[in-house]
Amino acid sequence: MGISVLILGESGSGKTTSLRNFQPGEIAIINVAKKPLPFRTKLKPYNTNDYAAVQKAIFGAVKHGNKAIVLDDIQYLMTDQFMRRSSETGYGKFTDMASDYSGLFEIAPQLPDDCILYLMSHVERDESGHETPRTVGKLVHEKLCVEGKVTITLHTYVESGKYYFRTHSSGEGDITKSPLGMFEPDLIDNDLKAVDAVIREYYNFGGTNNAEI
Repeated sequence: MGISVLILGESGSGKTTSLRNFQPGEIAIINVAKKPLPFRTKLKPYNTNDYAAVQKAIFGAVKHGNKAIVLDDIQYLMTDQFMRRSSETGYGKFTDMASDYSGLFEIAPQLPDDCILYLMSHVERDESGHETPRTVGKLVHEKLCVEGKVTITLHTYVESGKYYFRTHSSGEGDITKSPLGMFEPDLIDNDLKAVDAVIREYYNFGGTNNAEI
């Protein structure tokens, strides 16, 4: 089975820009927000904010040989769905939204062993300061713990104009995590192609990327 990797961070903190070193054919990008990529590239994202279309695109990308797929940003699937159903009353729509959103984390186990699905998201914090991927509605926020379904959660970090990924938790409430020995530094360059190479080496996935951190 494939694996899911969470990439968390605020808007403008380097999540999408971390894709800058990938070349066409090395990664499939599903662009939920339908916005231009923030760097010059020949990469051509597929734009959709529909769950069914997202799943079809992921499995289609794998069928065409893609081993790395990124979904950017996953919270817009939920917020756009919420806006489309904003006139509906009752809690039924929130149950549907929770089910559809949680289903994103069930896709990777259906993929081949050497596939990595990167799920990018903004973050939110509750009253106690605990971080979670941003969602819609109290019901969804309280009942879902999707970060528990992944082994790797990287968090963007910006300092003195430099952009990084955090690889280990910085304290209580921080859900950043990575397997023992995968990343030695707490901060690494926000280069997802290099991250992809490290993950593949760690799990013996193989592949052609040779970047190192």
